[in-house]
Amino acid sequence: MTLTLDKQRGLFRRWTTDETVHPHEALVGILALLHGASSTETRLLQIDDVDETAQSLRLGKRPRPVPMDPASWTVLQRCLAHRESWRTDNPHVMVTKGTKAGRSPASTAYLSHVLDPCGFPPRMIRSTRLLDLVNTMDPKLVAAAFGMTAESTLIYLADHVDDGRLPDL
Repeated sequence: MTLTLDKQRGLFRRWTTDETVHPHEALVGILALLHGASSTETRLLQIDDVDETAQSLRLGKRPRPVPMDPASWTVLQRCLAHRESWRTDNPHVMVTKGTKAGRSPASTAYLSHVLDPCGFPPRMIRSTRLLDLVNTMDPKLVAAAFGMTAESTLIYLADHVDDGRLPDL
């Protein structure tokens, strides 16, 4: 199941304009929605992965840094400001009460529920982005850009036939 365009727009507005949304929710959401980031990529994101000069991030196994658009960069800056308020030496971008005093990333359980207030799981939001990319571009290029295997992108092609690509009978 994927999100409609209207739902995507609503989530984008929520995460980029609503100051009451927790910075972790906004970061996980916007990185999944616009950059196809997995919860693991976001959970393991460290301060050293952020390039202020190039306004980019190193995410997971991706072969190149991911350039941030202005909205994503603003959401990231908000999350970093939240992190700074914790006064922690934890190297991760997302710091929680449980990780503030240590060096470990936020827990998998925390990430699995950080988007609960928006009503959609991280996997659905990420899948929406990957489905769009795989069906409008070469799946092998998407796999290479995301550090995935070519086979792993095939699930996003299932049950999708673009009528414009079918021969006239």
